[in-house]
Amino acid sequence: MELLPVRPTVKTPAQAFTGDVYMTPIVNGSGPSRMIVALVRFTPGARTNWHSHAVGQTLHVTEGVGLVQARGGDVTVMRPGDTIYTPPGEWHWHGAAPDHFMTHLAMWEAPADGAESEWGDLVTDEEYNGHVAQLH
Repeated sequence: MELLPVRPTVKTPAQAFTGDVYMTPIVNGSGPSRMIVALVRFTPGARTNWHSHAVGQTLHVTEGVGLVQARGGDVTVMRPGDTIYTPPGEWHWHGAAPDHFMTHLAMWEAPADGAESEWGDLVTDEEYNGHVAQLH
């Protein structure tokens, strides 16, 4: 057994996120488990860029109201207690609703070889606001 000390919260890189997003790493596994877990806090309207994960990703919302969308799919509203799974290679984005903070646990596994995530274009304000309008 190993006690892992609390790690500091960091602001996420602007090239992969729109708005203010903060991440607290929880675990970054190394063989045989390569599980990565982070607590991620989004300010209202903040969101990830389009991205995918080599081995998939699971999000578990702990507070607030969030949005998630797979490329070509509908926007899904996420609320506390909801869990979203994105399969390997599925392009998606997630973030806070425009008028709410949102916090989730992000869980994914790094592949044995290669990058764990691939980052793409930002979700433009026009894309985000267009999807938000569809929710009302």
